[in-house]
Amino acid sequence: MTTTAPTTTTIVTGRAATRATRRHAGGSHRGEQLIGWAFLTPFLIAFALFLAWPILHGLYLSFTDQSLTGSGGGFVGIANYIEALADPVMWGALGNTVWFTLLSTVPLVIIALLMAVLVDRGLPGQWLWRLSFFMPYLLASTVISQIWIWIFNPQIGAANNVLKAFGLEPIAWLQDPKVNMLAIVIATVWWTVGFNFLLYLAALQNIPQQQYEAASLDGAGGWRQFTSITLPQLGPATTLIGLLQILASLKLFDQAYQMLGGLSSDTTRSIVQYIYETGFVGYRFGYSAAISYVFFAIIIILGVVQALITRRRKDAR
Repeated sequence: MTTTAPTTTTIVTGRAATRATRRHAGGSHRGEQLIGWAFLTPFLIAFALFLAWPILHGLYLSFTDQSLTGSGGGFVGIANYIEALADPVMWGALGNTVWFTLLSTVPLVIIALLMAVLVDRGLPGQWLWRLSFFMPYLLASTVISQIWIWIFNPQIGAANNVLKAFGLEPIAWLQDPKVNMLAIVIATVWWTVGFNFLLYLAALQNIPQQQYEAASLDGAGGWRQFTSITLPQLGPATTLIGLLQILASLKLFDQAYQMLGGLSSDTTRSIVQYIYETGFVGYRFGYSAAISYVFFAIIIILGVVQALITRRRKDAR
């Protein structure tokens, strides 16, 4: 049996075809890259204009004595940061913010969990409960503030009417420095608990029902099922909700500013409100920017600590 060696023409033709195929593949790859960049360009432009540039420009302002009136603007180095770290008003505002975060985060997690469990366990009229629980979250902060200003009215408000029905003395909810932060917490919990409720409800619906059925066959009651199945399965959701709630509570401003009529006090002034007052009332843009970046650094530290704690819990399991 004889074999015929490939001719020179065949080899050359094959090489040319290979090179043409490679050029075609390379051209297709470059075309796909161009299409991808074309889709990314609008996002990159928006990211640069509305996130990257404001962050960099704000960081630059924090090292200057820029004023809202246009005066100043000279480089002062870290003088603004030194002043901020020694500012007792800033630390007081930060303490109010942390206090509000502690007061609001715990009930926003517990109440949302209870609401989600009630709906998930077959509460009659589930669609109505879901709507009523989530509806306040859709309202603007101005609407929420006006509703609760009326509820906390010392003379005709519903809150004091409830206290009177139980034989208690009326309270100046928004005027008394001892309780006005509590009033803001109550309004905030009613306003935002619906979002956490939906997250918990989605997590509950992802728990396999076979686990509850197996537990029932083993004689576990409702409470045992809740503590041994539901709560452990909701661990990741609780971590997420807690982190999101802490970050949201640290940004306290709208409802407090509106419910108190723009007035600030030593018990309700938040760090965000102090940044606003320093920059737009005191006209000190540079110092205001420095305070905001100190606050930003604190948030970053809290986020890193939360991530480390979560990772250690996962490794422990």
